[in-house]
Amino acid sequence: MSVLAQISTVVIDCGDPIRLAEFYSRVTGWEITHSGEDFASLANGDHPGLAFVRVEGHRAPDWPHDAKHAHLDLTVVDLEEATDRILALGASKPAFQPGKDQWVVLTDPEGHPFCLTTGS
Repeated sequence: MSVLAQISTVVIDCGDPIRLAEFYSRVTGWEITHSGEDFASLANGDHPGLAFVRVEGHRAPDWPHDAKHAHLDLTVVDLEEATDRILALGASKPAFQPGKDQWVVLTDPEGHPFCLTTGS
């Protein structure tokens, strides 16, 4: 089967694109390639990029409730250490944790959930 398209960028709606780009840049080590009042993006080589776009009146999902939503899965080497370091960068850890020590759900500074896993 031939490839019709490839993912180039995952775009996340938010209230403050620069704030989230700076947060995810510190988490991933990716470079901020563009930032402005309404849009900011990160990139790292051949991986799909990550971008943030301002949506007036944006309301983050209420993990684990609310409507369906997408989230990022981030692979880390040491789950406990990465969790502690990312919390220190401004993430939060919701009470509901369905991973049973296989992964940890965190939320970014605007409340978007993302998961940390060792991939094992």
